[in-house]
Amino acid sequence: MNHSFTVEYFIVLYHMSWDDDKNRQILLISGDYMKKTKKIILTGGGTAGHVAPNLALLPSLKEAGFDIYYIGSHNGIERELVEAADIPYFGISSGKLRRYRSIKNITDILRVGKGLLDAIRVIRKIRPDIVFSKGGFVVVPVIAAARLLKVGSIIHESDMTPGLANKLAMPFASKICVSFPETLAHVPSEKGIITGTPLRPEMLTGSKAAGFKYTGMDANGLPVLLVTGGSTGANAINACVRAALPGLLQKFQVVHLCGKGNLSGITKTGYVEFEYLKNAMADILAMADIVITRAGANTLFELTALNKPNLLIPLPAAQSRGDQLQNADSFQKQGFSMVLLEENMTPESLQSNISELYDNKEEFRQNMKNQNATDGVKNIMEVIENYLVSQGK
Repeated sequence: MNHSFTVEYFIVLYHMSWDDDKNRQILLISGDYMKKTKKIILTGGGTAGHVAPNLALLPSLKEAGFDIYYIGSHNGIERELVEAADIPYFGISSGKLRRYRSIKNITDILRVGKGLLDAIRVIRKIRPDIVFSKGGFVVVPVIAAARLLKVGSIIHESDMTPGLANKLAMPFASKICVSFPETLAHVPSEKGIITGTPLRPEMLTGSKAAGFKYTGMDANGLPVLLVTGGSTGANAINACVRAALPGLLQKFQVVHLCGKGNLSGITKTGYVEFEYLKNAMADILAMADIVITRAGANTLFELTALNKPNLLIPLPAAQSRGDQLQNADSFQKQGFSMVLLEENMTPESLQSNISELYDNKEEFRQNMKNQNATDGVKNIMEVIENYLVSQGK
């Protein structure tokens, strides 16, 4: 593999001395003048949860001297998020592989095939040292292409059990990073490594004052309830929260992240809604006293790191593979979260659970403070660097 060299790496110190015995000049050269530029391709998409952990790695990758590139779908949410981070982006064809019978499975297989050819072209152009994947169906052709081109790849699984995309990618991967110890039972033993989930540093340093300014909420008013269904929203939660607003607004100020295209136009004192937040999310989390959310692993680990009491409403089994139900059960057993199943959710049960969560918020905070947190970014960086060393790169 060719490696690029830059002037910045040529730190050469010259010291000239005279050896009287051999009557010759000795040139002593010291410095890291043969250091190579490492290249990494990140991939993952479909939801913000498949992009955020990749973005969390950016500062450490840059500090370690990596040139960073990203492969995602042509028009997925990942494109906007990655381009905003000023990372070179390459879009490829992508298809969703379903667990049920559908005519779309046939057409999407063709899209995956086209994505494989697209990924091969991009990887040949960049010639990376390694590929790191977070998940989503766009990663399957990327990891397969990397294997065909003999480029090592590392994938990360946030949930307790691997999703279908990661299951398909696992045979081609060199290493598999996981967040839950239980996940190791579902991956090849020689590949699995517990690393935790990489968290974006900026999410942990939000400004409460900036959050109040952004939302227009009263910093000296009622406590703040944050409701979020993820980057794509959650219609069932949206509808129930809006139906419960008259009661909720007697006790809370409500910030509602409802997903793209899901704004209701409701105007009530103490209630504000947004489709999705990019830059202000850390500040909104900082101002929130309690949080209602789905049970995606990335969100759960961020809330735990921030010690935010939360009520989880996981995706029902009928709408998912059950991963959020497993995540929610684990965090509830650890005393980090309360759980309300969507099939049991009504405006009344929602209000009751929110009140119970708020009344016991200090107990949840203490449980989260007592956890043995792992540094996902640091651990994953070690896996990447160790793999490159093992390959002589």
